[in-house]
Amino acid sequence: MTETAKQAAQQGTLVQPLVRIEGVHKYFGEHHVLRGIDMTIKEGEVSVIIGPSGSGKSTLLRCVNLLETISAGRISVRDELIGYREVNGRLHDLNAKQIAAQRREIGMVFQRFNLFPHKTALYNIIEAPTQVKRQSKAAARVRALELLEMVGLSDHANHYPSQLSGGQQQRVAIARALAMEPELMLFDEPTSALDPELVGDVLNVMKDLAKSGMTMIVVTHEIGFAREVGDTLTFMDGGVVVESGNPREIIANPQHRRTKEFLSRVL
Repeated sequence: MTETAKQAAQQGTLVQPLVRIEGVHKYFGEHHVLRGIDMTIKEGEVSVIIGPSGSGKSTLLRCVNLLETISAGRISVRDELIGYREVNGRLHDLNAKQIAAQRREIGMVFQRFNLFPHKTALYNIIEAPTQVKRQSKAAARVRALELLEMVGLSDHANHYPSQLSGGQQQRVAIARALAMEPELMLFDEPTSALDPELVGDVLNVMKDLAKSGMTMIVVTHEIGFAREVGDTLTFMDGGVVVESGNPREIIANPQHRRTKEFLSRVL
């Protein structure tokens, strides 16, 4: 449990959901990818999603971040509908400027690092705050250097992506997402493209981020991370939520046959 959630529990206060996913469906043509997903993620919570390839995990993240539009249902972040506004009980699409404003509050880290190859680590991080949020280059530089130190790369500020390992590039990508000061971070299998010896450094950055109280939704096959860091664990298969609950309990004693089969293969 994150420090934010722990403090709320100790004080007896109710941690409100930051993210609500209600009855979400997604079609790609006739392919029904998401089949009525319901989830809530509390502020300061680390929500881990596991499941086989093709289960809809990454599609769900992309819907939260408006990289895909949902076919039915609702997604809201801090009680604000994502991608729509409601007027007299009817939903209306947001325009591109409004969508961009919502997306600024949701950081996303992908399987592939997607860094600008012609920019240094420092300038990869500075780019969005200066161009999108209109921060001064001096302020963005100070924050970027702080973030590079946080992810353990303060001595790599002037390195280009081609001079960095995959794990280092992914840590720069995390710093780049954090530079926009999002209230929610999405991770789409952030270690799946890394050599095994590089995975630990990225997971350690994510663990520190969780301890800081950042709300996170993490799609991963790293069961150890789910057990150690996750507040909730959701197993998806075939576009539906099969099982959800305490990560330690589900990993030790899964209740659904499909969950048991999956964990027996990945553990």
